Amino acid sequence: MKNLAQLLGTARDRPSLTIAVAAAEDVEVLKAVEEAVRMGIANFLLFGDKKAIEDMVCSHQFELKESVIKDAKDLAESCKLAVAAVRDGEADVVMKGLVPTSTILKAILNKEGGLRTGNVLSHVAVFEVDGFNRLFFVTDAAMNISPDLQTKAEIIRNSVDVANAIGITQPKVAPIAAVEVVNPEMPATVEAALLSKMAERGQIKGATIDGPLALDNAISLEAARHKGIQSQVAGLADILVVPNIEVGNVLYKSLVYFARAKLAALVVGAKAPVVLTSRADSHEAKLYSIALAVLTAQYMSSNDNGS
Repeated sequence: MKNLAQLLGTARDRPSLTIAVAAAEDVEVLKAVEEAVRMGIANFLLFGDKKAIEDMVCSHQFELKESVIKDAKDLAESCKLAVAAVRDGEADVVMKGLVPTSTILKAILNKEGGLRTGNVLSHVAVFEVDGFNRLFFVTDAAMNISPDLQTKAEIIRNSVDVANAIGITQPKVAPIAAVEVVNPEMPATVEAALLSKMAERGQIKGATIDGPLALDNAISLEAARHKGIQSQVAGLADILVVPNIEVGNVLYKSLVYFARAKLAALVVGAKAPVVLTSRADSHEAKLYSIALAVLTAQYMSSNDNGS
């Protein structure tokens, strides 16, 4: 899969799932919902201020077909109800609408009514960047602030699952650092080398990992060759694993605002995928994220069933 249009096409050809949207009273969210419904990618349960949602649907003439709108008294209840819909089997995916990330995560992580599994939750963003013939995965730009070695291993496993869900087998993973050599004074380089060795010894399966790699020689064959780097990953990386949330956040927003990259984004590691884009992201990004969530949920379900 080389672009996000192919992602939409693949999701369109699969059975549609149901997505529970928390705080759906947002024009960009409803545009994405309308497109997903029109393409047959998903059905929707829309939680939030029912009157506000209905007014937006009416004023913008959105065609939402059989989508169900359910009233919630505030943002916290909207998130709680959306999460409960997935937990109770009424929906397959949770989607963040016009609500702070911390509010929806509180509902997801609730010990009694949430979607916790005991696994690390991590954010996976998939980018289509002009000039490249492949998609790039960036993780983790939103969840884990300063992950330790074991957490980074879990972050990689989560991103590999998402890559597998869209048909990318044995993805190439680059733990990113400022340089491509191990420097004991730069912990990111040491952990990158350890992650590579863990994959070599089968502790992280389903991916080819090599690092540390700086961003240029992770994504550019020319840069890797110029520096004389011999690697199965250098210049060909699919998944870029950032050392901390600051690097991830800057890379994510640089791709969006400088490179004008298209994107899809999820949180994975819970009982169901969570569509989690920035409130400022376009309806197109939200639509791509819906498609990515549908394919990821189907992949998770097939693995749970042992198929």
